[in-house]
Amino acid sequence: MTNPSIQNNPRPDRWLTIRSDGVVLVRSGKVELGQGVLTALAQIVAEELDVDPSRISMVPAGTDQSPDESYTAGSMSVPHSGGALRAVCARVRALFVAEAAARLGVPAESLRVSDGAIGAPDGPGTSYWELADAVALDREIPDAVAKAPADYRIVGQDLPRLDLPDKVAGRRRFLHDLRPHGMLFGRVVRPPSRSAVLMSVDEDAARRMPGVVAVVRDGSFLGVVAEREEDALRAQAALRSACAWEEEDSLPSERDLAAFLTSAPAEETVLADTRGDGGAVAHPVRARFTRPYLAHASIAPSCGLALWDGDRLSVWSHTQGIYKLHASICRSQRLAAEQVVVQHVEGAGCYGHNAADDAAYDAVLLARAVPDRPVQVVWTREDELTWGPLGPAMVVDVEVDVDPAGQVQRWQHDVWSNGHASRPGPPGAPLLAATHVASAETALPAGDPPLQNGGGSGRNAVPLYDLPGQLVRTHRLTTMPLRTSAMRALGAHLNVYAIESVVDELAVLAGIDPVEYRLRMLTDERARAVLQAAAERAGWGDGTPGLGIGFARYKNRGAYCAVVAEVEAETHVRVRRLTIAVDVGLVVSPDGVVNQIEGGALQALSWTTKEQVRFDARTVTSRTWEDYPILTFSEVPPVDVVLLDRPDDASLGAGEASVGPTAAAIGNALYAATGLRVRALPLTPENVVAAMDD
Repeated sequence: MTNPSIQNNPRPDRWLTIRSDGVVLVRSGKVELGQGVLTALAQIVAEELDVDPSRISMVPAGTDQSPDESYTAGSMSVPHSGGALRAVCARVRALFVAEAAARLGVPAESLRVSDGAIGAPDGPGTSYWELADAVALDREIPDAVAKAPADYRIVGQDLPRLDLPDKVAGRRRFLHDLRPHGMLFGRVVRPPSRSAVLMSVDEDAARRMPGVVAVVRDGSFLGVVAEREEDALRAQAALRSACAWEEEDSLPSERDLAAFLTSAPAEETVLADTRGDGGAVAHPVRARFTRPYLAHASIAPSCGLALWDGDRLSVWSHTQGIYKLHASICRSQRLAAEQVVVQHVEGAGCYGHNAADDAAYDAVLLARAVPDRPVQVVWTREDELTWGPLGPAMVVDVEVDVDPAGQVQRWQHDVWSNGHASRPGPPGAPLLAATHVASAETALPAGDPPLQNGGGSGRNAVPLYDLPGQLVRTHRLTTMPLRTSAMRALGAHLNVYAIESVVDELAVLAGIDPVEYRLRMLTDERARAVLQAAAERAGWGDGTPGLGIGFARYKNRGAYCAVVAEVEAETHVRVRRLTIAVDVGLVVSPDGVVNQIEGGALQALSWTTKEQVRFDARTVTSRTWEDYPILTFSEVPPVDVVLLDRPDDASLGAGEASVGPTAAAIGNALYAATGLRVRALPLTPENVVAAMDD
């Protein structure tokens, strides 16, 4: 498969600078979100160049210096950026060795590289650092053979994370901590509801408040800029109380959300159709699964920083797509590409499209009113939970016909959902503030990536099992009551939950152990291996009550993952233990993979048992941690991860692989503990009690 990152950025100088002082500067278009990706990429570079990892300096991504690698998303950073860097470094190493051979008058194949030193065992040598100014990287270089996995010394080892020392020591690293000279503080007054229009505002009181530098109004966009943060907050409150809004009901009934999703105008797409004549049907299984809208709920709210210097604009953001944000800002502000630079600075972590891009554009609009002074905007917790893009609510209907021998004859899977992609950048959706200004951009319905790119609503909707007679369809809503976009694993969360719940039910009907039942329907040996590894590690079959299993291959072409959950359910669902087996192909950083698998599993645990966006006829009402509870530290179970390393296979992303299987394992474990199939997420006491009446 062609690597899109290197295909779009073929020149090595976009990726590397080898300096004469012994430092290798590495520029990736992927960004650090707390997933440890820059550490893994540094390992790949050090390995392929044969230099000590301490020489590698990972440069934060910026549109003025980094390759364009689109978004950091979809668990593709190591496959795409890592693959590109491996190829680039192999070419660069070969180029330096060839230059050294020419200077030393020896065959290139006689030379070896050790920590950047190039030479033969018994002769004179040179180094990358001595040749740094003589070897040109600003051109395309022919392919070179990369190292064989058997020769790896750095890849596959645990190295200290590059991003952790500052975080552990509390040193300023996050965007929220930046304090450039002359920085001002901005705050935005959000509309009170989704369709609200600002009719009038009395700005006088806010303008007269101490420290206020500017009040900015453009249509229904309203904000304030002040010398100090507390000044901005007081002025924001004064403006909010001085506004007159026109509002109307625009949202469907939360109580009847499933009915709305399955009846609203939608675009149907067939993902799989292998239907035949079928056979005798002994038992039909019909099941409907639902999940609510979900919030990203980052611990730290989104932040943005912007500075106008004449007609040039600098933006600092914890966006997942610096080039896409750059394109969106250029479009909305009618600026040429060379007039805008977007620089990535870490935020507090988020997997999916949260409000980072929106906060950056808020800062752009406010900074325009105060040229030559940087403006920082930090969203409030209420803004983050209310106005950030949400993970779509979903409905999945599964219909299965089983023959008298217990074999599946027909499998139908239908998904109803808003789209899972409304990220900024052409042809992406507008940023939030761009829909509120006087010359507002239209907020289009969220789209879905095509299935060959992993899909959105239909992600993991096609079972990996050997099932005949499949019909799998998505129904993407073309109306969008609440703003939705990408959230970790996209549609795989509910699709895998639904598939694995039904497979478990079929195993019970057939009187076959759930693990054995799955193994009988899987011919993929890597899939079978993770199932067997998870079951063995968890003590499956030893009589432990409340065990359930879930399995999927992420996107049906990514990492393989099987999860065993141990659940107890008295007054509420509590997960006592998670055992996970994962196959991500070549493991670059074992600790990094384990961290990502654990993180995905714990986020899935929180979604599956607790999280739910609440709303009324006009807007989101779950605005605080009390209204939108997430998993607490005391509720985190032990997580045991088994890595099935396959060094001769390509690396597969880890960040999202455990989400669907974890959710499914919890649901199936709840059945094992209580005998209840709960198909409405989250697994709150209310939904568990409601399942008793089904």
